[in-house]
Amino acid sequence: MNFDVVVVGGGLAGAALTVALRASSLRVAVVDAGLPTPSQGWDSRIYAYSPASADFLGTLGVWQHLDADRLCPVHSMDVRGDDGGRLRFDAAGCGLRELAWIGESSLVHRELWESLKRQHNVTVFAPARPTALTVSGNDAALELEDGRLLHTRLLVGADGRDSWVRSQTAIKASSVNYEETAVVANFSCERPHRNEALQWFTDEGVVAWLPLPGRMMSLVWSAPAALAETLMAMTPEQFTRRVQERGGAAWGRLSVVTPPAAFPLRFMRLDRVVASRVALIGDAAHAIHPLSGHGINLGFQDARVLSQRLLSAPAWADPGDERLLRSYARERAEEPFLVQYVTHGINRLFAARNPLAAFVRNLGLNLTDRLPVVRSALTRYAVHGKF
Repeated sequence: MNFDVVVVGGGLAGAALTVALRASSLRVAVVDAGLPTPSQGWDSRIYAYSPASADFLGTLGVWQHLDADRLCPVHSMDVRGDDGGRLRFDAAGCGLRELAWIGESSLVHRELWESLKRQHNVTVFAPARPTALTVSGNDAALELEDGRLLHTRLLVGADGRDSWVRSQTAIKASSVNYEETAVVANFSCERPHRNEALQWFTDEGVVAWLPLPGRMMSLVWSAPAALAETLMAMTPEQFTRRVQERGGAAWGRLSVVTPPAAFPLRFMRLDRVVASRVALIGDAAHAIHPLSGHGINLGFQDARVLSQRLLSAPAWADPGDERLLRSYARERAEEPFLVQYVTHGINRLFAARNPLAAFVRNLGLNLTDRLPVVRSALTRYAVHGKF
């Protein structure tokens, strides 16, 4: 079977890229281990979608069809250091409507797939797993475990942090294990959160409370591995009490809505994101610490830029052309690099347990809070991906 583009991985980034190619004449295939399934109740995996990502999803006809009752805008954010440092962000003070939207991964994922399944130019292979990749000249041949063979001019790896596609290329990845685990769960709150996000840098890791619709919130606790194991072993009552105490009962009494889930954390940097006939997007191309809340937004911007390159090429152009792929790689070089190393540096600074590091990191928070121009610039970068 012959295609112009084969996307391996139908997660948020891969599905967004596929939907972005809906108006093209390109023959697209999506290979994924399984189709999205409806979640029962609230999804424990929550993302902070930047306004830039919301705009991109809006151009795809996806954002406007999401259930507004499952999304919560963030109007302000309060960041606390571990020794008196504090930094506040306010959307209105920066001329913005919101800093981000907090919503479930599955909410956006399902809507992307609803669009994807209606596309005339898409063939879906799911459940399916790739077993072999051969790149030769103008062709990339992908063999599936059931023996089917897909030929394509461009293979896109959107298959996550442990990307199979990446492992089949000469692209090198360097990783740092943070020895931390993100523990996530959703809670109902006694008091209103007033659309504010809270974040604490503590000696027990980075703790974030993200507002959800109504009186609900999402926890993201990037905890040392040993503490994460302890948290996951607690009863629901013990876990809720620990989370409530960690946040100083900022929103009153909490009640757990979804059981906690855990995701190991690591930093990953690639020497490049393209190879012959191959492009990587999303977590296959970069892994960052969740303290910035920016990971999924990098993936959406990867999909946006790559789709723009493909859509702007002449109809007769080769989608796997080396110049096109190099152009995509160049435009996506700066933002992931900056976000990765800033978040990595902040994580290492707050992980250091010595008085000098404590003084520097909390002084930095306080100084930034006292410089409106710097604070506004940081806010705009987080929102738009540029200063």
